[in-house]
Amino acid sequence: MMSTKAFTLVSAVERELLMGDKERVNIECVECCGKNLYVGTNDCSIYHFLLEEQSLPAGTATFTATKQRHRQLGLRKPVCELRAASALHRLLVLCDCSITLVHMLSLEPVPSGARIKGAVALALNENPVSGDPFCVEVCIISVKRRTIQVFMVYEDRVQIVREVSTPEQPLAVAVDGHFLCLALTTQYIILNYSTGAAQDLFPYCSEEKRPIVKRIGRQEFLLAGPGGLGMFATVAGISQRAPVHWSENVIGVAVCFPYVLALDDAFITVHSMLDQQQKQTLPFKEGHILQDFEGRVIVATSKGVYILVPLPLEKQIQDLLASHRVEEALVLAKGARRNISKEKFQGMYRRILQQAGFIHFAQLQFLEAKELFRSGQLDVRELISLCPFLLPTSSSFTRSHPPLHEYADLNQLTQGDQEKAAKCKCFLMTYLEEVRSSEVVHSYKEDVDTALLKLYAEAGHASLLDLLVTENACLLADSAAWLEKHKRYFALGLLYHHNNQDAAAVQLWVNIVNGEIADPMRTDLYDYVVDFLTHSPDHALVWKHADWALQKSEEVGVQVFTKRPLEEQQDGFNPDDVLTRLKKYPNALVRYLEHLVMDRNLQREEYHTRLALLYLDAVLQRTPGTSGSGAEVTETQAKLRRLLQKSDLYRVHFLMERVRGAGLPMERAILHGKLEEHEQALRTLALELGDFPAAEDYCAWRSAGREPAYRRRLFHTLLALYLGPGPSPPFDAAQVLQLLPGTWSVQLLCPFLTGAVRDSTHTRRTAQVALGLATSENLIYKHDQMKLKRSSFRLSDKQLCQVCHSPFCEPVFVRYPTGDLVHTHCAASRHTNPSAPRPGART
Repeated sequence: MMSTKAFTLVSAVERELLMGDKERVNIECVECCGKNLYVGTNDCSIYHFLLEEQSLPAGTATFTATKQRHRQLGLRKPVCELRAASALHRLLVLCDCSITLVHMLSLEPVPSGARIKGAVALALNENPVSGDPFCVEVCIISVKRRTIQVFMVYEDRVQIVREVSTPEQPLAVAVDGHFLCLALTTQYIILNYSTGAAQDLFPYCSEEKRPIVKRIGRQEFLLAGPGGLGMFATVAGISQRAPVHWSENVIGVAVCFPYVLALDDAFITVHSMLDQQQKQTLPFKEGHILQDFEGRVIVATSKGVYILVPLPLEKQIQDLLASHRVEEALVLAKGARRNISKEKFQGMYRRILQQAGFIHFAQLQFLEAKELFRSGQLDVRELISLCPFLLPTSSSFTRSHPPLHEYADLNQLTQGDQEKAAKCKCFLMTYLEEVRSSEVVHSYKEDVDTALLKLYAEAGHASLLDLLVTENACLLADSAAWLEKHKRYFALGLLYHHNNQDAAAVQLWVNIVNGEIADPMRTDLYDYVVDFLTHSPDHALVWKHADWALQKSEEVGVQVFTKRPLEEQQDGFNPDDVLTRLKKYPNALVRYLEHLVMDRNLQREEYHTRLALLYLDAVLQRTPGTSGSGAEVTETQAKLRRLLQKSDLYRVHFLMERVRGAGLPMERAILHGKLEEHEQALRTLALELGDFPAAEDYCAWRSAGREPAYRRRLFHTLLALYLGPGPSPPFDAAQVLQLLPGTWSVQLLCPFLTGAVRDSTHTRRTAQVALGLATSENLIYKHDQMKLKRSSFRLSDKQLCQVCHSPFCEPVFVRYPTGDLVHTHCAASRHTNPSAPRPGART
């Protein structure tokens, strides 16, 4: 159990003021109503004091009691109970089993002499069922056995309204509306005196324990239960709070929300109704009265009266926070909601949540801290200000006063531990990311975004770039200096761009690419700069850096012209001006002309002719021994052929002069086709190149979209070439004759037939010669075989192998042309071991 100082015990009425030197006078009961304090004694006297309270800076108070009246009731019995009915200006005095009505100030009995007789104990109904404001409801335990009576008390008269029988003799009573909470001889019960319905609560032994029944709120009571438990019970007979643990011999209890106070013979203990924990213990001997009156707690011995002054809840909460008892502080703060106005509570509770968040933050409990900061609507600059220089110099922020925490900066909070500081900054980054888009930080978004940029830059976090390429409120001066300090030059360029300083941004990036400065976050920037220039609306900036981009890479650099939006190419980048700039860059020049001709489909003869010439020059440079891959040349040649086929704008005669004699028959054939010189084109393809599919494709290409007669004419020309004199194409003449129309004359087919017969005769004679040679060779082999079969030899077990010189054991051997015989394994060994003895040169 951790101690909490919730109350301070101060004296209210000293013994001398109350009874002077009367040793035998003892205090029996007390009542307090506003500043009026009433004391009943054992000599049948009532004392009236006026209490003046003076607050102290520490949150406590002192009291000065001034005696107003002293009245002796004329009986020899003690005054058992006093109850004030302020609405009637009456004081109810229970003495000698009779309740008398006296005036609150004069202490004189009412003239009518109205009283209630036969009362053992009484309780006022603080939740009256009657709507009459000029009466109070009083419930008494009657001297009649097992009887409870309910009275209406007016200024000068009393009226009984109900008499209720109980199962056992009642010993203590509390009332709320129609419900009575009774301590009977052996148990506690709830009794509805209107309906007579009863609800048993729990048993207890009245002989061992003094019963305690106290109303603590609307339809809720506090009872002294078995085992030293303070039990809460509602009028429905259930408990909505966990019990509090107090002493076994409790004498009296009081409630001062959110605390329950219990008195025994040596101590006053303070228990929280919120978490049921014991919070404070105050030594107090000889006490026998503990009661609460409208938030004021009074405790008394037989000789003196004392007041338990509650410390302000805010001070209690701050003390708990100072001890880092966050959960207790939050529970207590929530409980304070019922005691203060909504506006004041909200402000107080937000501040407490913020303080609790900083406590968790200092303990590196970041999830808990984040939730508390969010719930408390923390001005995130309180957190940012822990890190020196994160807030921009132009920020008007000042820390909350009184401060929300005790730390000057992050270094003090982490005690110089760099690992802890890094974790704190990582949390701060995450938290700023989450809150920067919220409405809460809208009024100081520059501070938040600038701080976040500085954290990213210091940590080298990848999100730095994401921050700068999206909408942000980073202040240029502070952010630029910080980025330069940490060598985040690429990010600095993005910051310049965000602030419409594109020239500075590009120059910075160019310096990075050139190696003049280094940025560890972005090493390869060239493609990015080209893309930036491609989409830049600043034409002067593009022209300024175009040469730099082209010098780095013609293929990539030319994209600043080729990938621009079409409307910008038309307005600010005249093709002739671009072509003039690209004269020094042949590869870029080709790519740009391709862009004009193929992508933009510009119908200008000079662009088409110039592109074809550049292709042609590249193809003509291909000579044996030239370095460079054949694939590149082939690709360029394919581009040339496609251009020559698809375009109708280039100067055909000019190109034909360049192609003729250059060893480019395919290109020459295409140009012949453009000039409608189809026979020359087909002769080149079919007869010179022997590329018959290409010849057929040519016919299809040139006749595409033309009338059928044109198409027939082209294929007739190709057929005429096939059927004309000269080398015949590799056709089966018999099949061709079957396919030809029967109406064709022999004279027309004469050249084809002559060549076909000549080829057929040549093929037949060549085959006859080859057959005769093969037959002659076969006869020679047969003659050699017969000669070998005519010779014989004898093999016996006495003959020796010419390799190992061992006899033959089986009729398996190898014979060499020299006549030498060897074992088969010896012959194999000789082939694998060249150094073995050799019987003959060959087998």
